Amino acid sequence: MPWKSLSCEAMREEFIEFLKSGSVSMSELCRRFGISRKTGYKWKRRYGECGRAGGGAGGVEWSGDRSRRPRGCPHRSSAEMEAEVLAARAEHPAWGGRKLKHLLESRGYRGVPAASTITSILRRGGLLESHGSGPVRAGSYQRFEREAPNELWQMDFKGEFRTQRAGYCYPLGMLDDHSRYNLMLEARGDQRTHGVRASLGEAFRRYGLPRQLLCDNGPPWGTSAEGGSGYTELGVWLLGLGVDIIHGRAYHPQTQGKQERFHRSLKAEVLSRPAPWEDLREVGEAFQQWRRVYNHQRGHEALQMRPPGEVYAPSPRRAREGLLEGALPEMPYHEADTVRTVNALGRVMYKNRTYMIGRAFQKKP
Repeated sequence: MPWKSLSCEAMREEFIEFLKSGSVSMSELCRRFGISRKTGYKWKRRYGECGRAGGGAGGVEWSGDRSRRPRGCPHRSSAEMEAEVLAARAEHPAWGGRKLKHLLESRGYRGVPAASTITSILRRGGLLESHGSGPVRAGSYQRFEREAPNELWQMDFKGEFRTQRAGYCYPLGMLDDHSRYNLMLEARGDQRTHGVRASLGEAFRRYGLPRQLLCDNGPPWGTSAEGGSGYTELGVWLLGLGVDIIHGRAYHPQTQGKQERFHRSLKAEVLSRPAPWEDLREVGEAFQQWRRVYNHQRGHEALQMRPPGEVYAPSPRRAREGLLEGALPEMPYHEADTVRTVNALGRVMYKNRTYMIGRAFQKKP
């Protein structure tokens, strides 16, 4: 789905989170969000009047999209609390005890039971049927996490599925490695380079540039095509932007473990519904609703039950608009250098010898 399908509430939440981080100025942030500075200061003022908890849990009711019901009662009985647990579970059928405990506490309820007690309530209610792909087995691989946001983003397609009216849907997602913040979640109708590059360009305009982008070895970023150079058309474009593209080991999906875990949550909380999806628009709308919950409401155990939006901050690195449209920066060749242009086969000739550069570099000096 296009980026402009994001709701106003979701845009305001992201804007305030990024403004609080202090990594990007008000003027630059307004430019990235496509709003005037007057509107930016209006959103800031409204948030300041309500506060993080004012108007609702999680600091999102100030944006006008939360329930008006009371946040809690100091005299709530255990039976009433159990009913709240079951109601929260009904809102989020794939959440367990820890996430439900965090959710109820963020809504202002007092006397929220321990996560183990909430799990017992769910078990008594027959609500612990399996979701997703089950527990992850311990392996011999080394876990890693970058030290700060935007040092590494992970990007991948989830397995495709058929819709009723629009053929197959190819979910495309991207996460920040440090904060687990979801930077992109789109319902695409194909896996072509042009569409992926356009989606990345929108993400770069909104969030700035990462240092590295981790992908698998499949198209359109895989290294098996384009004349064997190790670069695809998408990789050359990223190279020009100053983003280093790296690839996980073949047949080792655990290299992109955070993205794989995100896909498990997406399947359990969105894609596991029994009714078939009508078209890409319906899938995209569901993705954007869930993305808001995932980034700003859903506590993440690896982040001490904070949502990713409280940890992520946009990158101060900004790309020139011309480069985002596909142009490569001018290479600083020395006057004494001999310059050759790569031909359509990805080769250059020099002193009667042929050198393979890669088809991704064709027509480039």
